[in-house]
Amino acid sequence: MDFTVQKYRELLRALINSNYQFQTFKEFILKPEKKSVVLRHDVDLLPKNSLVFAQIQASKGIKGTYYFRAVPQSWDKKIIKEIADLGHEIGYHYECLTTTNGNLEFGIHDFESNLSALRTLAPVSTICMHGSPLSKHDSKELWKTYRYQDYNIIAEPYFDVDYNQVFYITDTGRKWDGHKTSVRDRVNTGFTRKFHSTSEIINVLNADVFPDQVMFTFHPQRWNDNIIKWSKELVLQNVKNVVKRHLFVKKNL
Repeated sequence: MDFTVQKYRELLRALINSNYQFQTFKEFILKPEKKSVVLRHDVDLLPKNSLVFAQIQASKGIKGTYYFRAVPQSWDKKIIKEIADLGHEIGYHYECLTTTNGNLEFGIHDFESNLSALRTLAPVSTICMHGSPLSKHDSKELWKTYRYQDYNIIAEPYFDVDYNQVFYITDTGRKWDGHKTSVRDRVNTGFTRKFHSTSEIINVLNADVFPDQVMFTFHPQRWNDNIIKWSKELVLQNVKNVVKRHLFVKKNL
């Protein structure tokens, strides 16, 4: 069964056995290792699930990057502090043009306020756009008018990574090959290899033919060992994917 915490443990074990260096996104930007993996986590919902991931990583002596939204479903001060105390990077998962209905002036004020609040809980050096697939607004558009570097932000994954060199793989849509239903979690890349299951990824890692530099994006709310919660997420995500597929087709007409 895929998208379980147990399967996640197996994936980490395969990455460790393949001798990858685990870097936070900040570390990768400042000094990328030749054989490196960035474990990015978008904490959209159920922050306790992200804490479980963070604890598993810490128990193995590895670290990742966790992006929190400024909404009650994600923003749990206690958990943010706990994850930071485990040695992981904390970042801001901004959606400022969605929450302000596309108003640039209100959007940048929203960004400033939320970033300042997050920095009272943990250091923040990187940010990452939240896709908000049901919104018509793309919050990355904020940076056509403003500069996130002016806020002591050193990088944003959708702007500051060469995905012809870094293999990007995301569980968006609760599948590894969900590019057809992803509205905004997309990058331009020269890599053509696609994966369907976590087991397939593990098999390629074990065969030592995986790319040297990799960024994984996880949405921990999708990973669960509890069969009831696992099944609920599967059903909800399948419904959401239908809507997202319609929006993607409409956007590209």
